[in-house]
Amino acid sequence: MADMIHPFYEQHRDAMEAAMRDRLDLAEAMLRERAQLTDIDGIRQEVMDEFDIVLTQTPYVGGAASRMSDFFMRLIGFMAISRALRRHDVPLPVIGEIERETYKAQLLTTPEAERLAAGDQFMSPENQVLLREQAAKSVSASHQAEFPEDFVYDFVEPGPHDSFEFGINYKACGFCKFAARHGDKEILPNICGLDFDAYATRGIHLERTLTLAGGASHCNFRFSRLRLG
Repeated sequence: MADMIHPFYEQHRDAMEAAMRDRLDLAEAMLRERAQLTDIDGIRQEVMDEFDIVLTQTPYVGGAASRMSDFFMRLIGFMAISRALRRHDVPLPVIGEIERETYKAQLLTTPEAERLAAGDQFMSPENQVLLREQAAKSVSASHQAEFPEDFVYDFVEPGPHDSFEFGINYKACGFCKFAARHGDKEILPNICGLDFDAYATRGIHLERTLTLAGGASHCNFRFSRLRLG
């Protein structure tokens, strides 16, 4: 059973694979110019083969009932890209640059109005209620027992002198657990770097000075609206 894809991810597999192919299209010029790779078709196949492996390794954390399932589905494919490029001795900083620029380009294919609407929804009072509920659930003993590979986090209210609207402290990270289990710790910081563009393209400013991947006790996400224009 170790090589089986969980039914939840199997249900979304076509969309996830299509996103991976789009990323590879967007990354092609950078793979040639920055990574100095010439057999791009071979790299594509290598990445997609690795993605098949990654999908079997991706932990189930509650499916549609958990907001963190979407994080895994959107970002876990970068583990496959990183693994494949490391086998070709591409330096880690170069991999990080390629992945971040590729992800930003992919995010920007969504119309601006749609992206900003998603950002408004994320920052909305209604979503903050949901975040509080899911944060409380994530730290419960029953949830951690059922989904030990999930994220564990607290919702953070701003103090009277804070400039952020709300925050999240991630005390345990699903990607960190994944990386520790599968030997991906060296590529983990590149995954962390994707967060800034994921929020900025939706009109949200993310401030983060601590990460679990960097050895801190938690990741301190602080969110506020970008002042556009």
